[in-house]
Amino acid sequence: MFRAGLRTTFGLIVMDLSIASILMLDGATNGAIYALLGLATVLVFAITRVIFIPQGEFVAYGALTLALLQLGKVPGTVYLLLALALLAAVLEVIAAAKRGVPVQVALPPAGRLLAWPVAVWAVAYWAAPLKLPLFLQCLLTLAIVTPLGPLVYRLAYEKLADATVLVLLIVSVGVHFALTGLGLLFFGAEGFRNPSFWDARFSAGALMLSGQAVIIFMVSVALMLGLYLFFERTLRGKALRATAVNRLGARLMGISTSGAGRLSFGLAAFMGALSGLLIGPTTTLFYDSGFLIGLKGFVAAIFGGLASYPAAALGALFVGLLESFSSFYASAFKEVIVFTLILPVLLWRSFQHGHHDDEE
Repeated sequence: MFRAGLRTTFGLIVMDLSIASILMLDGATNGAIYALLGLATVLVFAITRVIFIPQGEFVAYGALTLALLQLGKVPGTVYLLLALALLAAVLEVIAAAKRGVPVQVALPPAGRLLAWPVAVWAVAYWAAPLKLPLFLQCLLTLAIVTPLGPLVYRLAYEKLADATVLVLLIVSVGVHFALTGLGLLFFGAEGFRNPSFWDARFSAGALMLSGQAVIIFMVSVALMLGLYLFFERTLRGKALRATAVNRLGARLMGISTSGAGRLSFGLAAFMGALSGLLIGPTTTLFYDSGFLIGLKGFVAAIFGGLASYPAAALGALFVGLLESFSSFYASAFKEVIVFTLILPVLLWRSFQHGHHDDEE
């Protein structure tokens, strides 16, 4: 009797451990995605002081742009890229005219702004009906979505670069709603789920590891390593670090803070679009799905005080694990649990650093 009860108890423990291992794997997979978004949030805030709420929209744009290419359609994000580039070119010519620059001198820089979007539109228009291999469609998706970041910065934030954090936050809210509305226009209200990049399955007891999860881990680690090498070994990376430390000092040393802002937004858009490509095969995404995903990346960034990359990555892993276990024990409240986590973190940060004026 005692032995039978012991075997039953041991069986329950083994079952619980197997469930816990599955939940931990799922949480680590989600945490890898949140880490990319958290790092992008920290990067943008450190360099431009912009709390980039629309970060999640680039996730949705990446996944849904690939979904339309899978269907053989030209995605609406191509036309958005063209429209933003055209508007930026017109503003560039107008600004040059106000400075007294001749039109023939102002037109070549404006033309360079349009060169890449026009080339991407031509390739997308030609390639979409052909339904190219998945890898090539992913590269085309990144080529479409990534340039949206610098254009959004140029049109929405660049003129307000010296404004307060609150003003920049209000602008971010407006950009978020604009991109969400355009997402509904481009992709419609129905959701899409992309094919997996790798259909392999690896089993270890009760634990089942999918090839897609392996790709998510590998790409996330490779991108984090690439960012580290970029900031440590390249001149542009060091210029971004200098801008993050002291904008005025960087400007006095000849570093273009506007260029740094555009580059940071370009990196953020790339990381968002890549995250969308990675999670597209694991869940159905809608035009507004990026908002919640981006907010979880923001919660991860708060762990690092919007300043520390390693702390943001660890915070992302914790957010992923908390979400995974919450979905098992209280699935109806998993979002509430995750977002409530931000309150004690903010309180701790407030006690740790005190209160400072916004300009400081």
